[in-house]
Amino acid sequence: SKSLSDEENLKLFGKCNNPNGHGHNYKGKEIISLLIGIDPVSGMVINLTDLKEYMQEAIMKPLDHKNLDKDVPYFAEVVSTTENVAVFIWENLKKLLPTGILYKVKVYETDQNIVVYKGEETIPE
Repeated sequence: SKSLSDEENLKLFGKCNNPNGHGHNYKGKEIISLLIGIDPVSGMVINLTDLKEYMQEAIMKPLDHKNLDKDVPYFAEVVSTTENVAVFIWENLKKLLPTGILYKVKVYETDQNIVVYKGEETIPE
């Protein structure tokens, strides 16, 4: 965090604090959940081709194979924690998906470190 001293960053972020950068290979399994009913005409919740395009635009295009702190403008002023990656994905998807259908974003930093974000107004799981 640019707002903390080197000592404060080390204390707060531990091994994840590295002046030369710190990387993860985030996993995309079950990354989003939608909360909508089945369309009676199409028989689908959402057209999967459209959903893939939304995910490509909102997630893959801005984040895939990128140094978040250097290549993604959002993280120039926001600490690139897994929590903030989830918020970034949520905000990008929310702009593209039909209103009100995004239920949650789940980001796997590791198999043991998973962040679930449901927007500012959370819905019980």
